[in-house]
Amino acid sequence: MSTAMHIKSSETGVLRVFHIDLPREAIERFTTQAGTGEWPLQYALGAKSLRADFVEVINVKDLGDMPLSQYLINAHDVSGRDFDAVRSRLDALTGFVLVLPSQAFDRTEQDLTISAPLRWIGTFNEPTPSSTTAPIRTASAKGIGGGASAPAPKGSNASLWIVFGLLALIALGIIFAKFLLN
Repeated sequence: MSTAMHIKSSETGVLRVFHIDLPREAIERFTTQAGTGEWPLQYALGAKSLRADFVEVINVKDLGDMPLSQYLINAHDVSGRDFDAVRSRLDALTGFVLVLPSQAFDRTEQDLTISAPLRWIGTFNEPTPSSTTAPIRTASAKGIGGGASAPAPKGSNASLWIVFGLLALIALGIIFAKFLLN
């Protein structure tokens, strides 16, 4: 049986969790993109585009005493009713888990058809920061004009000539020292 999902190109802040039903020795081959471009994980997701940098594969044993749900809270800041409803199911998982944030889909609109050995566990929203900052009301924030910016002031070329002069003196000093040493 397969599960279908639609990914929008504008999607942000969504985290998908899957169980990978494979033995330990098959995980690396399944989750690593080969030099030839073959990638069994991408095929099992039915994804057109998948960014390896955002694919997170977790061996639940590596978490030690930490439950998977607590890891997801700490690492991805997930919360909410949907998450609370499946916490016990997440914590009961063994083996390997796939975690895919929105960035993994490379802002590409696509339809996924999830197939074995992947089993969808849940989709969760990461919290969005609230923008409750008050506007800046200082005089410098207001600016002084509403039109085009003022032209850049014309400086004198004297400082430029001084720098060139110093460079020329250093070059002459090096040449002179070379002749004295020979």
